Amino acid sequence: MGVHHYFKSLSDLEKIYRCPGKFKYDEHSVASHSFKVTKIAQFLGTVEEERGRNVDWRRLYEKALNHDYAELFTGDIKTPVKYASDELNRLFNEVEQEMTQKFIQQEFPPEYQSMYVARFQEGKDHTLEGKILSVADKIDLLYESFGEIQKGNPEPLFLEIYQEALRTILKFNALDCVQYFLEDILPDMLNEKLPQEELVSITKELLQNK
Repeated sequence: MGVHHYFKSLSDLEKIYRCPGKFKYDEHSVASHSFKVTKIAQFLGTVEEERGRNVDWRRLYEKALNHDYAELFTGDIKTPVKYASDELNRLFNEVEQEMTQKFIQQEFPPEYQSMYVARFQEGKDHTLEGKILSVADKIDLLYESFGEIQKGNPEPLFLEIYQEALRTILKFNALDCVQYFLEDILPDMLNEKLPQEELVSITKELLQNK
């Protein structure tokens, strides 16, 4: 048990697949999602820093790497379900926090517990790094859903996820990195071959209403 159990659990994150119970052309694990979010957050942070913002890189990397560790205990919950209401989202977060704190108390030496309680708590807060994490998380979700739509997945859920992810990104449009994403990255995505024009129309409508 102890920290050995924590190290071993990192491999378990490779076996937890996102958006369970739905047909997908590509499976994405929680572990791969955390890696991609960290890489995306690194680029977004670089844009912010280049535009004159002070980025706390240690805080950003810790938030990005650890942001979904609690799914080891709860599994992945579909975005439209988790965010169906503020109350439901709050309850999910409370369950994750309680189970994570119990794990830390059982497995980590006392001198490191407070550090890991801080690292494993909800990282999407009011700080610049918390906002970057929120955007990076949704950009990866946008790409996951876009990939399924592009391949012709008939599940309507992926269109819902795409819309929800883009709506959330647009909430942070005051950030320079979001403006960069909208102006320089998203157009390249939409220029790729798509199976349906509906996605392009939805994207343009959301951008017009931001």
